Amino acid sequence: MPGLTIGDTIPNLEVETTHGKMKLHDYIGDSWTILFSHPGDFTPVCTAELGKMAAYAEEFAKRGVKLLGLSCDDIQSHKEWIKDVEAFSCGCKVTFPIIADPNREIIKQLNMVDPDEKDSNGNQLSSRALHIVGPDKKIKLSFLYPACTGRNMDEVLRALESLQKAAKLKIATPANWKPGEPVVISSSVSDEEAKQMLPQGYQTVELPSKEGYMRFTKV
Repeated sequence: MPGLTIGDTIPNLEVETTHGKMKLHDYIGDSWTILFSHPGDFTPVCTAELGKMAAYAEEFAKRGVKLLGLSCDDIQSHKEWIKDVEAFSCGCKVTFPIIADPNREIIKQLNMVDPDEKDSNGNQLSSRALHIVGPDKKIKLSFLYPACTGRNMDEVLRALESLQKAAKLKIATPANWKPGEPVVISSSVSDEEAKQMLPQGYQTVELPSKEGYMRFTKV
């Protein structure tokens, strides 16, 4: 779907949330932010997901990350739904704001429209989308799931840590990487630059090509 994507700046929309009116850029400030949407309140997968997001909120906060939810229902619906979410998640509190978008305008501007799902009145619904936004207000990563498939918060956390490490150093994380495991040094970094950048050193994997591009280090 064309629209807002990786590398684009999040529009500075003024939105109504369960925490009051705010502008997106003001809320993001100098922090990383996870902006995620749900097809609708009082639905099973969305309730489970919001509960998991609440359960992981402290882990995200440790990494300097703010959370911001969104669905097309109104503020009163959100506030009533939160009671169900907290009960289902064994008391995990929903401490982050949830945007209301009953007119379906915000989901269009944030590229969070589900092309197939509609409510009982035929109105568009938001997709199960998630943008990780950097302190520069640019989208660093996006996940997009259909309504039938819930997201994995461990993967969101893993991807976030990868992005934050890559923002500090010229590194990347290989397939199936987990926090604490070695990372790879970007191909744009020469061996001399790598030695200066990484005083702890690195290891190069020998390959048939003899090209020393598989360089691993701990950061």
